[in-house]
Amino acid sequence: METITSRSNPLCVHLRKLASSRSYREETGEFLCDSPKLLREAAQWDAPIRAVLYTPGAELPWPEGEVLPFRTARVSESVMRSVSPMETPQGVVFSCRTPDYRLPERLAAEGRYLVLDGVQDPGNVGTILRTADAFGAAAILLPGCADLNNPKTLRAGMGIHFRSAIYRCTLEELTARLEEAGLPLYGAALRDDTIDVREVDLRRCAMAVGNEGRGLSAAVLAACGGTIRIPMEPRCESLNAASAAAVLLWEAARGDSRRLSPGPAAFQ
Repeated sequence: METITSRSNPLCVHLRKLASSRSYREETGEFLCDSPKLLREAAQWDAPIRAVLYTPGAELPWPEGEVLPFRTARVSESVMRSVSPMETPQGVVFSCRTPDYRLPERLAAEGRYLVLDGVQDPGNVGTILRTADAFGAAAILLPGCADLNNPKTLRAGMGIHFRSAIYRCTLEELTARLEEAGLPLYGAALRDDTIDVREVDLRRCAMAVGNEGRGLSAAVLAACGGTIRIPMEPRCESLNAASAAAVLLWEAARGDSRRLSPGPAAFQ
């Protein structure tokens, strides 16, 4: 069993840089996760794990000492604190190979997609990814969004990166694929053609949600075949990006109940 005692160990340095640097993550093709929950998800979905650090007594998804196809090492609490991006580490950090986020050559003609345009908060992005998965939609990120592999995005996604397809592409690539599939693009915004979301058939479409402060960019709005609004009290101007996405996704799934199945209880 390997034990690492120094904060300057090369593996610790590598994992620390994965946590802090987007350019380093892109250069190495790896990202860092923390928490036993994410490690369980990664193991369950056969994610390409590269290395695991854990403290004594940490919750692992396999017996301690089992021979594994990737590097594992036990570390002290102080070494874990030096590596983990969390203020209060949970005893496990690990690295994974970055998935292929490229948009497929063809989108499903009956598909439903949620498009993120300039959503910059990692927590919002992770939450939206998790919500899209819950309601049967695939997420597509346009340039300007938070890094999919940011530790905060991964933590908020609660394992979504390991079990669901997520895509990144340019607006040009997106509009070309949507046109080929015959899928309309609706933007969550207000303009002359805006329709109440309850009056639109969202069973097969792409829905775009914009930046937390500015909303959808002019380029994305120009590409939208229509815009939709969420009805709310007149005194309220807008919703948080993650909240707006959740309402749109629920409304789309509600209109296509065949694609919804009972999930586990929210609180057990």
